[in-house]
This record gives sequence, structure tokens and C-alpha cells, in this order.
Amino acid sequence: MATGTAQNRKVPWLLIAVALPALVVLLVLGTWQVQRLAWKQDLLATIAARTDAPAEPLAKVIMDLRQGRIVADGLEYKPAAGEVVFMNEREQHFFATHRGRSGYYVYTPAIVPQIPDAIVFINRGFVPFDLKEPELRAQSLTDGPVTVEGLLRQQLPGKPSFVVPDNDPVGNIWYWKDLSGMSAAAGLPQDAVVPFFLDAGYPDRDYPQDQFPVPGVTLIELPNNHLQYAVTWYGLALTLTVIVGVMVRRAMTGRDA
Repeated sequence: MATGTAQNRKVPWLLIAVALPALVVLLVLGTWQVQRLAWKQDLLATIAARTDAPAEPLAKVIMDLRQGRIVADGLEYKPAAGEVVFMNEREQHFFATHRGRSGYYVYTPAIVPQIPDAIVFINRGFVPFDLKEPELRAQSLTDGPVTVEGLLRQQLPGKPSFVVPDNDPVGNIWYWKDLSGMSAAAGLPQDAVVPFFLDAGYPDRDYPQDQFPVPGVTLIELPNNHLQYAVTWYGLALTLTVIVGVMVRRAMTGRDA
């Protein structure tokens, strides 16, 4: 009887020893999702506030940036508009999908006439695979100054994830927005290229889908499932606690018997 009692005494502590690390992990994951929820809500509020603001003159944004009155990180999703001259022969192609179709976003460097030594990469929008080459959409290759408007986007500090394929500058196919890489592939002086992109068009406007490139491709409706994830992790933690509690109680009851 003494041996059986000693074995029963070990059961609750063994369960607790196994369950406690798992419980800690579940609580940490739940708390992390709560923090991510706050971050995502703040980001969505920032995007909404910036996209609703009036468009800044593109030349002014560039001059303010060069003179240190603003920083590039604060430009994300801000509207801007201005006159540019496209360098069509140097456009770069970013692999993308749009409304269920696969193809490319056309990133075309452009000179800003008001600041002749400034070049900005403009995401002109989507083209399907069979219209990748510029000569196949000659109507989009404007020669003179044109006015563009859209949302400013900051450059990425590096490859966003190991699962993203490496860019292919030789084949002119980009899988992540490498501004310096695009500039080098296009044969542009790095010091002339401004440190941001401009996505032409606005995502809340209805543009013809048969006139390429199709502008307004910026994604601003970001998924926000963090509350659901937090509830899931906390729910699992509660379930684990209840199960272990029941098992410990049964073990204790059996020992007392």
C-alpha cells in the first residue's frame, strides 16, 4: 500500500511539470497577439489618416526630404502628385497578382522636371504576363511630361523573408522591392534616385481594367485577425488548465482512497 501511495503522489507533480511550460507558451502567444492587435489597429488608423489627407506636391516632398525637414519613413501611404517624365526604356517588372490575374507591376523611373537631378520610381500599375514588354503596350509609353498622383511607399531595408525568391535583375523580374537593385539594373545614378516609391492611382477608385498598366494597386486593407488568434491561444491555455486540474483532482482523490 505504501508503494502505491507514493506512486500516486508523483502523478499530480508530473502532470504539473509537463503542463506548466505548455501553459506558459500559450499565454505568451496570446499576449503577443494582443500586442500585435494594438500595433495593427494603430497601423490601420495611420493608413486611414494618411490616405485621406490632400496630396502633397511631389517636388516639395523631395525637397523637404533632401533638406531634412521630413524623413522617408514618415512618407508611407501619403498622397502625392506632380509632373514627371517617364524613362520608359528603363522600366522594371515586379511579379504580382491583381484581381485574380498574375503578371507584373510596372516600376518606371521618372525625372521630376522641377528638380532635374531627382529620379523617382513610379509603380504605374498592373500588366498581365503577355504585356510585360513595353513595345506591346505602346499607348502607355508617353514621351513628354505627364501628371501622376498616388500614394508614397517607403523602400524596404532588405529581403522581407527567406521564403521570398531572390530577385532576378538579369531577367528583369523582381520579387521584393529592392530600390537600390532596381536603380542599378536600370543604369541610374544611385544618388539621384529618391528613397521612396510612388504607387500611381488610388485603391478606392475604379480604373478601366483593360487599359494597361492598371493603376491603384496599393493594398491598404490589411488583414487583422490578431484578436481571433489571441482568443484561440488563451482558450487553449484555459482548456489545458481545466484538463490538468481535473486529472490532478482525480489523482488526488485516488490517492486518498
